[in-house]
Amino acid sequence: MSIDVVKVLEMLLPKGGWALSGDKFEDVQFIEAEPITKAQFDKGCQDYADWKAEQDAAKAAKKAAAEAKLAALGLTTDDLKALGLGGN
Repeated sequence: MSIDVVKVLEMLLPKGGWALSGDKFEDVQFIEAEPITKAQFDKGCQDYADWKAEQDAAKAAKKAAAEAKLAALGLTTDDLKALGLGGN
């Protein structure tokens, strides 16, 4: 899984005060924020990955439940889209 460094930094330092010139910890410049350690950053990456996986699993479960309800009615998401009710 690819980690969004900006999202991790926003989670760890929500008030900002940092700048990023690349896509890894060594590219972070702490301007007005108390610097964090590489270990704190790595833990933040793991926490973010765990949170993201939970969000993705919940979204997949919700989609599966909705598709099961549609299937019980003999419908598919394509049927809803054809009726203009499918959203995306």
